[in-house]
Amino acid sequence: MNLTATATAAIATLSPVWREALSSSYRALADIVAGIGDDQWHLPTPCSEWDVTQVIQHAAGDQLAYAKALGIGNGPADNPFAPSGAIEGTAAELVRDAIEQTSAAWASVSDETETVPTPLPHGALPTPVAAVMCALDAAVHAWDIAIATGQASPLNDELAGQLLTAARTANPAPGGGPEAEIVEPLRQWGAYAAIVDGEAGDTVVDELLRYLGRDPQA
Repeated sequence: MNLTATATAAIATLSPVWREALSSSYRALADIVAGIGDDQWHLPTPCSEWDVTQVIQHAAGDQLAYAKALGIGNGPADNPFAPSGAIEGTAAELVRDAIEQTSAAWASVSDETETVPTPLPHGALPTPVAAVMCALDAAVHAWDIAIATGQASPLNDELAGQLLTAARTANPAPGGGPEAEIVEPLRQWGAYAAIVDGEAGDTVVDELLRYLGRDPQA
């Protein structure tokens, strides 16, 4: 595939760290879900249309979609963008199954694999970028749930910097349109809100959250 300058730079930055970014993000999601109180499942979240349970369903479904794209499992049983708010079994089991499938899928990808298919409308992406976009989905939704349930943020500046690098990678738009940062077609579709203006003293975590349409002070 023809690479943009930012894609080439992102590959160089993310190649040594994409596996750790995935594992850190998966730990964050699992740990935050484990910390939800019995009376917190239907609290509102920074994803304004969804409560805690719906964000969990969405996050798990997105991971299963990545696993299927990589050749593992059958994908989500329901539309991740229309979560019902009712989970069969426990949320911890739902997330654990999704993480196990997606972890197995990424483990099957060798370090020499240049590109992999994704469930994103962009299709195949450079492997390190695709992997960290998958990590971004888990980590940012872990943050959404943490904020909703009064838990500590699972993000740190190191991980946030890696996620931001992937999200800002320029790539031909789906359908062969003009180059744009990977998040932008998703933002136009409604997966992310508009960028929130930055403030003096913002950390890398703050910058990531604002870029993804979230208020770090929520």
